[in-house]
Amino acid sequence: MSVITQITTNDPEAPRVVLVTGPSGAGRSTALKALEDIGFEAIDNMPISLVRPLVSAALDRPLALVLDPRNRDFSVDALLALVEDLASLRHITFDLVYLDCPVPVLVRRFSETRRRHPISPEGTAQEGVVLEARLLAPVRLRADVLLETETLTPHDLRAQVQALFAKPSTQPMRVHIESFSFKRGIPTGVDLVFDCRFLSNPHWRDELRALDGRDPRVAEFVSADPRFAEFFDRMRDLVVFMLPECTQEGKSQLIIGFGCTGGQHRSVAIAEKMANALAQAQWQVSKRHRELERIAAQVAHAGNA
Repeated sequence: MSVITQITTNDPEAPRVVLVTGPSGAGRSTALKALEDIGFEAIDNMPISLVRPLVSAALDRPLALVLDPRNRDFSVDALLALVEDLASLRHITFDLVYLDCPVPVLVRRFSETRRRHPISPEGTAQEGVVLEARLLAPVRLRADVLLETETLTPHDLRAQVQALFAKPSTQPMRVHIESFSFKRGIPTGVDLVFDCRFLSNPHWRDELRALDGRDPRVAEFVSADPRFAEFFDRMRDLVVFMLPECTQEGKSQLIIGFGCTGGQHRSVAIAEKMANALAQAQWQVSKRHRELERIAAQVAHAGNA
């Protein structure tokens, strides 16, 4: 995943207008909902001809619009002209966000959902995806923010969008802690990553293999490793040192990842312990166990099959 950011530097108090575009299936709806959740007025499938009159009116809150080839008056030239027009306005802060994804991934997504491609309703998904990519190529080049969504889950995309466009918070720094498996890749947007794979692995104990790091028996096994205490204390001290400094820099959230081989035992146990330690120190803490969520979803799916 890559993020190319050239966010406009107009008056920070000016109402923000964000146009979201990109190929079908790349995550436009998810991005729009993420913006809506942080206070944007969100409008999907907005006709290009109506944008300028809307923006000319007084805006009492930030505005997010999805513009794409589904629009009845869409053309690349019209969209690019609109973008330059909005970028020239001084009473708003404007950004064009382009969500992109490789053609094979988009084709697979359409195949999985069995939806017709809006650009080629009578043709194949492959034809529609390729045609749309060619059509939008000039718009992609003009984007202020480019988000490659191939490896992003909806959760990851929401986090990326909100990190880019949420107003600086006057609330205390939030800490988000996430456990994961290195085999499935490091979560997107993580600020600090700690590798827990050198610790003794409960997977090799028959009585612990089916459990996870939230179970006291697994947590006790991980903590019993002679290297654990020093490892944890050093991590905790580093995080506690960093949090006030990050707050001073205006950062509203610090995301910490703990990884192990399977994302089930060691990383989960340490993530739980760190979350508890920071909560006791009066920091706002949230947590997520990525692989445990995936396993639970697979079990639920199998049960509904």
